[in-house]
Order: sequence, then structure tokens, then C-alpha cells
Amino acid sequence: MEVRIGVQQTARELVLDSSEAPDALAKKIAAAMKTEGGLLDLTDEKGRRVVVPVAKLAYVEIAATESRKVGFGSS
Repeated sequence: MEVRIGVQQTARELVLDSSEAPDALAKKIAAAMKTEGGLLDLTDEKGRRVVVPVAKLAYVEIAATESRKVGFGSS
């Protein structure tokens, strides 16, 4: 799954690919947001960790990873 994280007062978003199911990711995000001073802690497919304070979250988007098309075909 592709996860896009928007951080307040930042022009760029954080993007990572996760092997977790969308429902598991949503539960992890919701649990982090319920805690005062909570941290959203996610790990991508390559083992890199992203930790964001939930107070600074603008949005979190969970989407299926799109396969990139190669070539010049029109489809």
C-alpha cells in the first residue's frame, strides 16, 4: 500500500510503501491519534521508519500502489 502523509506547514508530503493491509494501517493511525502527544510510527517495505507527531498531521492517505506503465502504447 502507498501511504501519503501531509505534515502541517510543510510543502512536501511523506510517501512510503507499506506491506501492511489498509485496515491494519488505518487502525494504527487511529490508535496513534487517540493518545495525547502521540506519534505515528510506520515502517516501509525497505525497513525505513517514519515517525510523525500526530499534532502535526494534516492528512494521511492510504491507497493501492499503482503499477507504472512502461512504453509508448496508448491504453
